[in-house]
Amino acid sequence: MMRESSADANQQLRFALLGSLQAWRGDTGLELGPVREQALLAALLLRPGRTVSRQQLLDGVWGAEPPGTGDKVIPVYVHRLRRRLDARGEASTGAVIDTVRGGYRFAPKDTQVDVVRLAEIAVEGRAARDAGDLGAAVDAWSTALGLFRGEPLAGIPGPFAEGERLRLVEQRLVLVQDKAGCLLRSGRHSEAIGELFSLTTNHPYNQALAALLMRALHAGDRQADALEVYAATRRRLVDEQGVEPGAELRRVHEAVLRGDDACLLGADVRHRAPAGPRQAVPARRLRRARQELPADVGNFTGRDRELGLLVAPAEPHVVTVRAVDGMAGVGKTALVVRAARALREQYPDGCLFVELHGHREDREAAEQHRLLRRLLRAVGAGEGEDSEDLDELAASWRAATASRRLLLVLDDASRAGQARPLLPAGPGSMVLVTSRRRLTGLDADRRVSLTPLDLDEAAGLLTRIVGGEGADRERAAVRELAALCDRLPLALRIVGARIQDRPWWAVEALVARLTDGEHRLDELAVEDRSVEVAFRISYDQLPAAEQRAFRALGLSPTTRLDRLTLAALLDWAPPDAERALESLADASLVQRVTAGHYRLHDLVAVYARRVAAASPDEAAAARRGVFRLYVRVARRSSDWGTSSFPTGPQGPGPFTDWEGAAAWLDATGGELLDVIRQAAAAGHVDEACWIAEGLVDHLTRQGRFHECRTALEMLLPLAARSGDRRMDSALHTGLGIMYGLQGRYRQACTHFTAALDISRRAGDPHEQARAAAGLGTFANLAGRIAESMTHFAEVARLAGALEHDDWLMGSVMTRAGDMHHRLGEYDKAHDRYLEAITRAERSGSPRLHGKALLRLGGLQLDLGRPAEAVGTFGKAEDLARRLGDVPLHSAVLGGLAAAEAKLGNVQAAAELRRRSRAVLDEETGTASEVATRHRLLWHGAAAEDLAGGRDFFERGTALPDTDANRARISRALDDLGRR
Repeated sequence: MMRESSADANQQLRFALLGSLQAWRGDTGLELGPVREQALLAALLLRPGRTVSRQQLLDGVWGAEPPGTGDKVIPVYVHRLRRRLDARGEASTGAVIDTVRGGYRFAPKDTQVDVVRLAEIAVEGRAARDAGDLGAAVDAWSTALGLFRGEPLAGIPGPFAEGERLRLVEQRLVLVQDKAGCLLRSGRHSEAIGELFSLTTNHPYNQALAALLMRALHAGDRQADALEVYAATRRRLVDEQGVEPGAELRRVHEAVLRGDDACLLGADVRHRAPAGPRQAVPARRLRRARQELPADVGNFTGRDRELGLLVAPAEPHVVTVRAVDGMAGVGKTALVVRAARALREQYPDGCLFVELHGHREDREAAEQHRLLRRLLRAVGAGEGEDSEDLDELAASWRAATASRRLLLVLDDASRAGQARPLLPAGPGSMVLVTSRRRLTGLDADRRVSLTPLDLDEAAGLLTRIVGGEGADRERAAVRELAALCDRLPLALRIVGARIQDRPWWAVEALVARLTDGEHRLDELAVEDRSVEVAFRISYDQLPAAEQRAFRALGLSPTTRLDRLTLAALLDWAPPDAERALESLADASLVQRVTAGHYRLHDLVAVYARRVAAASPDEAAAARRGVFRLYVRVARRSSDWGTSSFPTGPQGPGPFTDWEGAAAWLDATGGELLDVIRQAAAAGHVDEACWIAEGLVDHLTRQGRFHECRTALEMLLPLAARSGDRRMDSALHTGLGIMYGLQGRYRQACTHFTAALDISRRAGDPHEQARAAAGLGTFANLAGRIAESMTHFAEVARLAGALEHDDWLMGSVMTRAGDMHHRLGEYDKAHDRYLEAITRAERSGSPRLHGKALLRLGGLQLDLGRPAEAVGTFGKAEDLARRLGDVPLHSAVLGGLAAAEAKLGNVQAAAELRRRSRAVLDEETGTASEVATRHRLLWHGAAAEDLAGGRDFFERGTALPDTDANRARISRALDDLGRR
């Protein structure tokens, strides 16, 4: 059963994913819609409180076969899910799915999710087991297992659901194994046998389950059955997979043969049934074993997966090396000590712990001669320690350990070469090595790269350190404090020590001080522990070039880092920048996110900015370089073409086509506005204005009108400080384009008029022509043909100054052709459209090219040449599909439908109209969409599909951003009524 909450039972929302996906509000089951929508819901539910981008949702739900509309389907699915899940009358602020910058987020509030409850109960079970309360642990894990109703996420498609399904199935197996282990330790073997038999049948190759079943059967004096389980498992592994059983299963088999209760059942087994005589086993020759492991760290939290990797069975005939790397303060030593203590019973010849001091400010890196002598003494082989030759000392160490099975912990290695001579030689020995660097030069069978704790684990650790009653306000303060500590265990323990046993207002006061990002590191120090010192040691050990790269990364305007960003910051070649990033990642100062993409953890970024501030001239040059990178990429991504930007950095930058530039910008997510803000705040006003101007087309074609407007309006008051006098007019023009594309023609006219007045006073013919062309374009769209022709006449007078701007001239020719077309001057329209197509091809503007082809195809239809129109529309469709321009694609398909209808291909025309509507049904209600819906309405009317046409058009009126188009919608519906 799911845990009850204090929320109103009639309104509380509950989700169950450990079976088929189900939801209830109170006692009422909710319909969750098609499986793709359920998959999107699951992708949010399983990341509670985390922002999930559209691209992540698209990849997780559709994988390698996304829908034709790309991520534009995501808002539609989210809207439908909200309608099903949110309570009636609930304000938008109470929605279960929040829209946040960068994507969407499941807001748990009082919602119950069985997967979350499963994790909570599993933690309770582990805590009870570690405290020695085996009965409570068994009860907790039984409750957890009872939450499963079959296969998790049954029937939910997509790569994300498949991965989570595998994870949850594996988690269930782990719970069963933990429960069975406690049942055996408490003498309740009969309760474990039945469930283990069932699971081994369903998982016939799972050796851990087979080993548990053998132990349970042995406890019930069923040695023959236990041996048969081993024999059957071995047959399956050898016959079907070609492998022998692993070390753990073989160990259990040998223990059953020997009748070794201590090995099979543990020392604390209770209520054991009396057993008959067992065959005696020769005692192992005893050696004096040294135990050097330090005390286990208190309040150890999380790391279950990583701990499982470190304590997994090892090959008995070789020396096993397992390496743990991670940034300073992430908890590497605590993890390996916990692992070593869990493993120590398996190493009868001792557990040794060696501090290598690879990253200690107060100690020199340990000298290998001294370490080898110390290790030789530890195993009682002091006779080999007199040599001064490193190779001879290493040989003595190998000889001394050849017959020993040791567990050796090498803590804080600076490099692989420091650890390699210290490896023992005894078969079955294990070495656990920690380092801030990834020790690729060390042969390890498992590598664990630690990252900071997740937020729940970090808050839990901090709560256990500081205590407290756990009121809502206190829990919220602790979570915020954990986030400000970047979830780093060292930082959490430092702030925990500072506020331990103090009133809860001390937590809130410390939160306020840590919120000041640039002074956060000053607060994270207590006695001899300091986060900044830990970072400084890592930084000081870098070569000079990598130190410079690290400083530069702290100045990046986005958290996403790649080789182009670093190359621009340093004026390096991209391959050199990539090598530096990889080296910094190996040193755990930069985190690899995906192939070619990196990030700095928050506290590391604060430190990087601090060291960068010590070199102000270097920092200023780096900022200018990276902001100019964004100028070039923004302009390259624009359909306007680079010739439309006569001032500022010239050239295409690192990308040869607009798709590459647009993809790079998209990878920054919602951070483009931050780039512009930081450029302006750093005094790079010219660059800020150029970036914003260049992004107008990129942002508006994605429907990101709010970001576009915010950037341009933020910079308008600063335009007077720009060295580029064109910017005051250009920013107004950008706002005019943005408002016009939304169908908000009055606001568009205001900004175009302002741009026209400014450019006339400044004597700038290029900006004057752009503003006049904007006024003419949107006057034309609003049906004011005479006014439109007046503005285009002004553009024509300025044509001599515009020859360099193929995009602007192509746009003007398209609009001029449109006006001639409306007036019935078909020859002039035809010439203008052909010139527009030539200009579009020359400027490399596929969207302008597609729009000009769309209009030429419409003219060919009016001229009674439908066969030519089919060819023209076909070229436009290829461009629209490549661009992902939904209104253009829908309009082109509508034109094709009309052409096919005129050719008598009724069935083909109907299918094209259906495709056109299907494409458009996932758009967002822009002016382009309303115009296209208007056009398709009349296509439907011509085909006598009045009801379908009206329904399709009216559905468009319910979409966002249609308020500004009410007049057009009203006229269209009136026309349809008269029809």
